[in-house]
Amino acid sequence: MTHPPAPTRAYTRIDQLLPYEQEMVAVRRHLHQHPELAFGEHATSDFIAGKLAEWGYEVTRGIGGTGLVGSLRHGDGTKKLGIRADMDALPIHEATGASHASCVPGLMHACGHDGHMTMLLGAAKYLARHRRFSGTLHLIFQPAEERGFDSGGKAMVEDGLFERFPCDAVYAMHNHPGMPPGRFLVRKGPFMAAGDRVFIQVHGLGGHAARPHLAVDPVVAASAIVMGLQTVVARNVDPSESAVVTVGRLRAGDALNVIPAEAEIGISVRSFSTEVRALLRERITALVTGTAEAHGCRAGIDYVEGYPVVVNDAAAVDLATQVATDLVGPEAVDAEFPRLMGSEDFAYMLQRCPGALVRIGNGPAEGGRGLHNPRYDFNDGILPYGAAFWCQLAERFLR
Repeated sequence: MTHPPAPTRAYTRIDQLLPYEQEMVAVRRHLHQHPELAFGEHATSDFIAGKLAEWGYEVTRGIGGTGLVGSLRHGDGTKKLGIRADMDALPIHEATGASHASCVPGLMHACGHDGHMTMLLGAAKYLARHRRFSGTLHLIFQPAEERGFDSGGKAMVEDGLFERFPCDAVYAMHNHPGMPPGRFLVRKGPFMAAGDRVFIQVHGLGGHAARPHLAVDPVVAASAIVMGLQTVVARNVDPSESAVVTVGRLRAGDALNVIPAEAEIGISVRSFSTEVRALLRERITALVTGTAEAHGCRAGIDYVEGYPVVVNDAAAVDLATQVATDLVGPEAVDAEFPRLMGSEDFAYMLQRCPGALVRIGNGPAEGGRGLHNPRYDFNDGILPYGAAFWCQLAERFLR
């Protein structure tokens, strides 16, 4: 990867993180080989705590489960900055064929959290060594981002994260396959969608496939529900708003000559506003209930409210944009990147403290190299970019 020329300002540059690159690659690949699921990141937490303590950070563990915070104070500055990285992996069997592939069958870092942790660890070591800041730095390593509900971000906040470690601002970074390596992407205001999950059981009356008149078929009712759900956004949501209702699961029956007694539907719901989120819940509930009853069935609905909208603070985005522009130049920074329908539990932290989520390009996504794919792998070439971003952000904020 070609590194841009160094700027003239006295803040950390990407080339100053290059001496740390080999060590960061080794750390990232170690973490990749040893993935752990949500709230089970015990070895990961041990590894990170050991590194931070070695570099002089005060480490506090057991926050929201396996979460931890490494704190470093320097100078007489009163400002406090939080930087968060997520730690958990996914229940996916890796198919990259890489020499550093997961050693745990059925688990892998398919979302790049291994890289997120490593970029922050690289910055942690550099900042501890050079200390070109004045104030307090809180490095937040969070469990269970992938859980979808009752997640690590929520657990840490409810466990008193910001009461115990007050922050004037909090930031996080996520890699972005499909964008050039090292390109920075951010946006003011709503950036990533709220994500809800709906679990539906359609109850009918099972029977013989040759005697459908003696049964109440939940498969037909479930099929009608699936088709009806396609109208929820198209005919209920203001076209100027954004929303998604996706049926990701439809299960019923085992034998061809049996009408099952039940069918199961699973839905993912995404939105950007409180009003649209409430509207979707109302319309989905009414449609599912009414359609099931129209087919002589009964529907049970478990509507699980997931992550809130990620809302970036305008001032925090301005600072992130300034840092990124200084590091890679304006042509590699998109400060008005389009909103994303994916969800992120960093939203819970942003509800309590102003800050911003920043995306960083991970390179091509073709050939299955997108997030949550068995062939995905974090791009080690962007490790110095992310680490340098955190270093300069801390230097600019804590001064």
